[in-house]
Formats: sequence, C-alpha cells, structure tokens
Amino acid sequence: MTEGTPFRATDPYDWHAILTLIQYEFAYMQGRIDPPSSMHGLTEALIAEQARLGEVWVIEDNGRAVACVFLSPKPNAMYIGKLAVAATHRGRGLARVLVAVAETRARDLALPVLMLQTRVELTENHATFNALGFAITGTTSHEGFDRPTSITMEREVPAR
Repeated sequence: MTEGTPFRATDPYDWHAILTLIQYEFAYMQGRIDPPSSMHGLTEALIAEQARLGEVWVIEDNGRAVACVFLSPKPNAMYIGKLAVAATHRGRGLARVLVAVAETRARDLALPVLMLQTRVELTENHATFNALGFAITGTTSHEGFDRPTSITMEREVPAR
C-alpha cells in the first residue's frame, strides 16, 4: 500500500496497531473532556467486531497504520467514529481522504448524510470538521450529565 491509499481492514489484521494509533492520538483529550473518552474501553476484540459489524478503514505508510476511521451505517446516516491521524502524518489530507471514503460508502448504501460526534471541549475538532463541510446540528449529554457533553455534526452526501 502506498501512503494515502485507504483500505478496508478485515480479519486477519493487526488490530493492535489500530488500537495503539487511536490511544496515542486521543491521549491529548485526557483531562480535557468529561466524561473520559470511550477510547479507554476500546480493545482489539472490539475493533475486530467493528470491522465485522461495520467498517474499519486504514491508511498505512510503509506497513504502519497512520490513519483510521470507523464507519457504522445507521438508518439515515453513515456514522463516522474514531477518526485518527498520526501526528507525524497530519497536514497531508488523510482525514479528508477518510471522510471521502465515508461519503462513497454512504452513497453506495443510499445514506443521505454523514454524521459524527465530537466533544464540546474539543473546539479544534469542531473547526477541522467544519473545514471538511460538517455543520453542528445538535448536542447530546452523556448519562448522568445535566449539560451537553458532545456535539453532533452532519454533512449531506451529494448525489453522483
């Protein structure tokens, strides 16, 4: 695989490499978001399950996972989760490439919207997703919280 070429990861795959990428790239959230990231409960087995029940897309560079995204078809949207790009590979458009994969997959499944959630505190993520064409469409609260803890962002999937 050349850098920038996304592929759908399926068994057998080095799920540990994806887990490590996500853990390392989400570590900056520690102490910034409340409640803590669901990344803390993520395991290799759960990533393999995501690959079976949804989709896991990866970009490698020299055989090393440097970007990934989880895609989960919902009734009227393709949900984008766990989008991570290695710090060493940021600024190369890899997030944009993975969002384009999500758009293609949504179109293939006749899903009209891309949807994601990001934490309220992570304003840099809001700006990144806004630059990728997403707009804030709502907020949600984690169980036990009386304030919004996440924002929902969506982007229409254009027809071919």
